[in-house]
Amino acid sequence: MVGFQGVAEELKVGIIGGGYAGMAAAVSIAARSISVTVFESAQQLGGRARGVTYNDTQLDNGQHLLLGCYHQTLHMIEQVGGNVELDFLRLPLQLDLHHQFSLKAPRLPAPLHLLVALLGAQGLTWGERVNAVRFMLTLRRINFHLSNDITVTELLAQYQQDTVLVQKLWEPLCIAALNTPIHKASAQVLLNVLRDALNQSRADSDMLLPRLDFTALFPQRAANYVEQRGGKVFLSCGVEALRPLDDGIELSSARGTEKFSHVICAAPPVVAAKLLRPIVASGNHGALAETIVQIDNLEHQPIYTVYLQYPIRVTLPHPMLGLHQRCSQWLFDKGRIAGQHGLLAAVISAEGIHQQLSQDELAQKVIAELRDEFGIAEQPEWFKVIAEKRATFCCSPNLQRPQQQTSLPCLLLAGDYTAGEYPATLEGAMMSGMRCADLIAG
Repeated sequence: MVGFQGVAEELKVGIIGGGYAGMAAAVSIAARSISVTVFESAQQLGGRARGVTYNDTQLDNGQHLLLGCYHQTLHMIEQVGGNVELDFLRLPLQLDLHHQFSLKAPRLPAPLHLLVALLGAQGLTWGERVNAVRFMLTLRRINFHLSNDITVTELLAQYQQDTVLVQKLWEPLCIAALNTPIHKASAQVLLNVLRDALNQSRADSDMLLPRLDFTALFPQRAANYVEQRGGKVFLSCGVEALRPLDDGIELSSARGTEKFSHVICAAPPVVAAKLLRPIVASGNHGALAETIVQIDNLEHQPIYTVYLQYPIRVTLPHPMLGLHQRCSQWLFDKGRIAGQHGLLAAVISAEGIHQQLSQDELAQKVIAELRDEFGIAEQPEWFKVIAEKRATFCCSPNLQRPQQQTSLPCLLLAGDYTAGEYPATLEGAMMSGMRCADLIAG
């Protein structure tokens, strides 16, 4: 222990970005009694998973859900004072495309729960159900591992998953998990998610819908945890430059210049590349150029969330359900989830023709779909469209993602876009931050 404390006293870590990756790194470092300072350019924590207020109503910048297999995220939420069973509405795995398809997993051991759910799915013929079960059993037999990565479209064609199965089951799952269209999406990464969510324990496939906004859920609690252990978290304090030194790295922010033994850049990839470029241009750290190329090569995919405040008596049949072949993909009843009665959220993931619409046009299209599907004749009191145009990286086959450890020993990268088995998820972000902390602490 004395030796560890000695090492901890020599370390001083600066973290750029107070999103889920940055705050996971900060918690992991603070828990080791290592000095840590977080610099967040925005006025609040959370990054692309943050709370926002509109018309005196607490929203998120995008409606997210977690899976039971997100063990690291759930553990860390509890580490900083959360309570998973109180903070979330936990639902067993269920996919409901209104009037078109319905699948609900019984409380049986995995993977039996999924196989029984597939055999009992509504909206598929018996042959289609058997075909889906046969596909899942094949994936188990190959341990959810492909010798060569291909697109999800190619994988589904290879295993004769017909058009109905693709449209009602595999495509909605892929877009929800990877936020990438199936013709562009990595089959291997999708299999990683299916492996962890559907093939381990039954609870791993549970869907967890947050009752709190995403800033309150983890980042703000994490900041309190860090500060209670002597760390610092600065808001509205963007980082302007990094300068490598022989014995550390100098960080320039709105607060001035400060030297750290290590810096973790947990900013969005575009910001990370902007900070790295001057280091490469200085001529002393050319190996960082490959990292910048990997970041620059990332495509991005959008997520649009349309919030609609209806009269409080308006509800949906389920807390969460999907629509088939509509603009709106997933609908969330915030009244059923978080007590925000009459507030509905429609989520549209990945690229599509909806990007050509104005925000007013998109909201009116969602309103019309709610009227057609559920008979909601009332007009909403207000609506708010939140468009995250670079919400996630495009999770394509064989994508080369930058490692957490850069060629500079004192500089690390965290974020859901960095190397890992997962797509752009909160779990991927948290794991990257924790990995950075492990690399620094040794």
